[in-house]
Amino acid sequence: MAKKSSGGLVFSTEQGRMCPECRNPVDSCTCQQVSRPSGDGIVRVSRETKGRKGKGVTLVAGIPMDEKELKAYAKVLKAKCGTGGTVKDGVVEIQGDQRDVLVPLLEQKGWVVKRSGG
Repeated sequence: MAKKSSGGLVFSTEQGRMCPECRNPVDSCTCQQVSRPSGDGIVRVSRETKGRKGKGVTLVAGIPMDEKELKAYAKVLKAKCGTGGTVKDGVVEIQGDQRDVLVPLLEQKGWVVKRSGG
């Protein structure tokens, strides 16, 4: 049985999953910096109630930021609206119908903002 030449640490109880290429924790991997596609450059603000038992949320999609910056910016948006929310798959979800508050805030950053949906 031949020994693998690319073997090494796969999981550590201190740091979790390890990247097989750079041997760093997956959270701080330096070899495969995955960035989201830039899209069409338009930030879309919509309202949705699907799968939330009638409760409405405001969705903000297309913000040109990476994951860490997006989470920090979502925190600022939630504070301005005075509500809770989350970031899922590059889309910021803010509780309630906050479109009137969010559109001017996003336009101040210099982005093209469109209201989508109803």
